[in-house]
Amino acid sequence: MALPPLEAEESLHHADELPETVSEEAIHGRSPMQIAFERLRHDKVAIFSAAVILFFILVAIFAPLICKAFGVELRAYPGSEIIDINTTFGKVGPPDHGFTWDHPLGVERGTGNDLLAEWVYGCRTSLMVASIATILSTAIGILIGLVAGFSHGWLDRGLTFVVDLFLSFPFILGALTLAPIIYSHWAGDASKLGVAQFWALIGVLTIFTWMPLARLIRGEVFSLREREFIQAARVIGVPTRRILFKELLPNLIAPIVIFFSLSLPALVTAEAGLAFLGIGLTERPSWGQTINKAVPYFDQFPLWLWAPVLGVMALVLALNLLGDAIRDAFDPKTRR
Repeated sequence: MALPPLEAEESLHHADELPETVSEEAIHGRSPMQIAFERLRHDKVAIFSAAVILFFILVAIFAPLICKAFGVELRAYPGSEIIDINTTFGKVGPPDHGFTWDHPLGVERGTGNDLLAEWVYGCRTSLMVASIATILSTAIGILIGLVAGFSHGWLDRGLTFVVDLFLSFPFILGALTLAPIIYSHWAGDASKLGVAQFWALIGVLTIFTWMPLARLIRGEVFSLREREFIQAARVIGVPTRRILFKELLPNLIAPIVIFFSLSLPALVTAEAGLAFLGIGLTERPSWGQTINKAVPYFDQFPLWLWAPVLGVMALVLALNLLGDAIRDAFDPKTRR
């Protein structure tokens, strides 16, 4: 059945408009960053890992409030009202007594420190050390990688030699060498010793972790510096500093984000490992230090050891899973 002329003209008019509307929506482009975040938003593992990491971050930020809410504290000196002189464990709570909300995880042998308070403040210490060291090592790696990759001749060779030199130096040997020096200078002042250990540990972790990013950035800059937009910027006289940080750096966001997300869990583990070996932090609570103290008493008080171990495992696993998800999201060859 044929349509009247007026209705036929209107249907043709709407038919002409529909493809145009669809094509405009289909043509709407997205940046690589938007594509990566869209992939992460649909990745259930990444969302769950981010939620776990957010939990630990909130614990670290609000550590004093959490301890106050539970009524637990770190004791400056052991008290007879809390320590059993016969076993040197707590008079309440595990391992010799039942569960109590006054000390949910028990108290530390000898000192009377509440183990929940030590766990909470240990989380803060681990995240602070790892985060600051990761930020500093990322900044150093970016700077040296940009300069080495963009320069020619002796400067590139000199910076490459420095990178290879630091890569050849054993990490544990550097930490073992630095620890006695710190103890000898600030052994008489506990407050200064704690601050010195904190920043010395961050320095050690930073000094021995920036090299992989520097080599990665240098390799990426090698290919980018020959692109037309970089050559055009050099021809018109754009300053080198602007080329490095305004033209090259935005094109290196993906490897930088990936390095940061994968370095953070590695440094959390490194901080705990150094504290466990007795060359990390000794004047403030940390998970590694708690593990070190709890190992000899595992048969009598397993919860003392398992609480920090599970904390390290959960945090590092979540950071690694999120790092893998970020790496896959920024990789244009993956389709998840």
